[in-house]
Order: sequence, then C-alpha cells, then structure tokens
Amino acid sequence: MSVDYGAAGLVALFPPQANTTVEAELGVLLEPDTGAIVSRLTCYDDDSRTRLLGYFKSIGAAVRALDTARPQLGLFACTGSTYLVGLAEEDRVFGAFPFPLVSAARAVLAALDALQARRIALISPYPASLTDACVSFWRSQDREVIAVRSPPGDRTDSRRIYALRAHEALTEIVALADTRVDCIVITGTGMPSLPAIARAGGAPPVLSSNLCLGWVARQRLAGAACDRASLEGWLAPGARWRRRLAARFPHSLETDS
Repeated sequence: MSVDYGAAGLVALFPPQANTTVEAELGVLLEPDTGAIVSRLTCYDDDSRTRLLGYFKSIGAAVRALDTARPQLGLFACTGSTYLVGLAEEDRVFGAFPFPLVSAARAVLAALDALQARRIALISPYPASLTDACVSFWRSQDREVIAVRSPPGDRTDSRRIYALRAHEALTEIVALADTRVDCIVITGTGMPSLPAIARAGGAPPVLSSNLCLGWVARQRLAGAACDRASLEGWLAPGARWRRRLAARFPHSLETDS
C-alpha cells in the first residue's frame, strides 16, 4: 500500500456484489488519510436468504482476492448475513483471517452497548422473512424491539434495497420520532442512511450499519475505545463526516432528494 493514500491505515471493505451504498457512505465516513480496498461478496442465487448465506460463505474468497494487500482492519458490510448465521458462527469464521474483521451487526451492537440502549426501534428495508430474522437477532442480544417500520414498495427481494432513497429512510425516522425508545436503528448497509441521519433530529439517536462501521473503523485504527464519548461525538451535529457528506454528495441533502 502506498503511504500517500493510507497513512492512517488501510481498511478492506466487503460489500455484497450489487450494493452501491457501502463504498459511497464509507468513503464519507472514513477519516482523511485512511485508505480503502474493496472486495465484493458474491452469490448468484435469486433467493434472498440463500444469497445472504452465500455472501457469508464467500468471505474467504473475498479475503484471498486482496492478494498481497495487507489491511489493518476489514469491514464485513452485510448485516443480513449475520442475522442468519449468528455471532458465534461469525466469530468462528472471522477468527481464521490474518487481520481483524468487524461485521456491520457487531458494529451496531458496539454502538448500542456504548449508548446503553435497550429499547430500540428498527427501520427494515428487508423482505418479511429477513425482517423477522433481524428482530429475533436483536432480541437475542437483550434488546427490546418496540417498533418496526419498513419503507413502502415491493420488499420481496433484498436487492431492491439499493433502489431506495435517503428521504424514504428519513420518512420512517420521522414516523418513529415520538416512540419511546433509546435508539432508532436503520438496519442493512444498502439503504442510504447518512443524509437521513444528517437531517434528522438528535432524539432519539439514529444509528445505521454503515455509520457504525465507520465509527468502529475510526476508533480501531486510532487504537481508541469504542465508548460513549466517541460515539456521541460521531453523532453530534458538528461531526466531520457531515461536512464531507455535504461536499461529496450535496444532492443527497436536498429536501426532496
């Protein structure tokens, strides 16, 4: 890796093959001087559940595809796969790789722990069966799921997530604003979330898979704890990623975008 493009470290991103959101949002979230390399998770089955399991099974091939690149950290950017296989299996598989690998679900869990958030609301763009798996997963992590909302439209194929817009996420956030929860979680890495979070109010706090992956990456590369103070700074109106978002994707912040 050229130090010119990664003085703060190199991060490997592992998004699903058709996901067009991860690189855009992590490109905003990763701090200056952080390099990134992408290797895609692949599976060509038409069934969403089978495909998500296939993405998990393909992580070994995706790591090997990095060849001689040596990242300091890997980000497994497919939350739905973890909902299906569970954290124990994820830890077993990820522990075999030559660098630490953090999943989107693990990153969200770290953020919920930092906030001591137990009562959560979910915004799920998934097919119904995967939404059920998502709810079961978070309940297994000692979270009380108070409300679940999904954007309108055909949700039968998980790949339709990539056609969603940030304003649709914002609509669901606004609908949950008066719900008595500790946190709202936009689940999945494919639904654009950063413009919605940037335009939402601060209470309750809103998390997304990519937002949490970016936070964990920053803290891990700096050798710092993933604690409440760092997360609150990450969520604050003055967080630097918000300025990077406005500079890189100004259209995403327009009211009717």
